[in-house]
Amino acid sequence: MDISLSGRSAIITGASKGLGLAMATQFASSGADVALVARGREALDEAVAGIRAKAQAKVVGVAADMSKADDVKRAYDEAMRALGKLDIVVNNAGTSRTSAFEALTDEVMQQDLDLKLFGAIRLTRLVWPQLKERRWGRIINVLNIGAKAPRAGSAPTSISRAAGMALTKALAGEGAPHNILVNAMLVGLIESDQHVQRAKRTGVALDDYIKNAAKNIPLGRMGKPEEFAAMACLLVSDACGFVSGTAINVDGGASPVV
Repeated sequence: MDISLSGRSAIITGASKGLGLAMATQFASSGADVALVARGREALDEAVAGIRAKAQAKVVGVAADMSKADDVKRAYDEAMRALGKLDIVVNNAGTSRTSAFEALTDEVMQQDLDLKLFGAIRLTRLVWPQLKERRWGRIINVLNIGAKAPRAGSAPTSISRAAGMALTKALAGEGAPHNILVNAMLVGLIESDQHVQRAKRTGVALDDYIKNAAKNIPLGRMGKPEEFAAMACLLVSDACGFVSGTAINVDGGASPVV
């Protein structure tokens, strides 16, 4: 099946590395114009240059902090100026911050909600009217499998991710009459820059770190960013026009909840 995003324009947050970069690369390769949003300008410029070297699509980078309302609005405005319209929103900005409950302060919880939940709410709110007007839209909220099955010590991230899953379902209901499809993709263990950094902090060789982390994954390995991006590309395409309001595990079978 040939997946084409020709004529579509996408905005992807947290897009300079890892899953965000993989999705931006896949979308551009499939014909979409793409606005990459991330905090770090250097990594962002490198990501944009790399995609431009491989794809004919229009690709732009916007440096913005999605936890800040003013930055969200600026990112939207810059993307609109560059691309003219937005059809696809991927809310991917976030971290995997965890803490024991007794050590979880209001400040830390609020920071997590500002980035992962309110960042998605604010950007989606800005894009929503044009999706309704054109009667076509695709929104993906990137969460993790803790949204369905939070483990002990997984706050604040599992809490904000669970809220993101509720947001997904609520938006899917409101978007359905306007052909706006809203889904969540729940990440398991997928090779990314976060794991590279964790391996460095623990002093473990990256290959050994990945091998050890994969022991509890039924498929016996960590996922690849490109595998995640392929699923995202399918979800935002016309080929997947009857899927909305779902939370899809992309985790090699690791989640105890379907």
